[in-house]
Amino acid sequence: MIGQLRGKLIEKQPPFLMIEVGGVGYLLQAPLSTFFNLPDLGQEVVLRTHFIVREDAHVLYGFITQQECRLFQEIIKVNGVGPKVALAILSGLSPQEFANCVMAQEVTRLQKLPGIGAKIAQRILVEMQDKLSKLDFGLTAAHSMMVLNKAVSSDPLQEAIAALVSLGYKHTEAAKAVAKVQDQTQSCEHIIKEALQGLAKV
Repeated sequence: MIGQLRGKLIEKQPPFLMIEVGGVGYLLQAPLSTFFNLPDLGQEVVLRTHFIVREDAHVLYGFITQQECRLFQEIIKVNGVGPKVALAILSGLSPQEFANCVMAQEVTRLQKLPGIGAKIAQRILVEMQDKLSKLDFGLTAAHSMMVLNKAVSSDPLQEAIAALVSLGYKHTEAAKAVAKVQDQTQSCEHIIKEALQGLAKV
């Protein structure tokens, strides 16, 4: 199993790119989110990878972050969803945006992505909801906002509410979710995580 590649980027033409490692060129497919963050040709790049063996082909997929790779691996486990649809999702939504979409059950937003009809969109939302707590994609975005908001407020509860609002929740929803956290003396990160878990169950 090839889990990561480090080498020279020698070709990029979405959705394909090629990395030279030790004189061997590895051809990969990648989402647009990865392409947007690739260096110039001839520069070194490190990609997390996922290898899929089919009857008619062996395909290697590459991702600029571990987060994207893990999300891809979970999406293709959904019944009836293949790598092509997973790449379309990652090309149109960041992991954090996808987490928000699943938690809010936004079927219409998923349907706007290529190759996703109403039934597939609904299936993705249902099957991915239980997996989000393990992947913590929303928490990553919230944690980033928490760092940015430290200059505004040193109150962990207010920071948690601001982070949840930045994810797309209404202020009243965020405030209620934070208020339900049992131990409010915890760090802001723990408060956000517990609040997100509560919101996911609503």
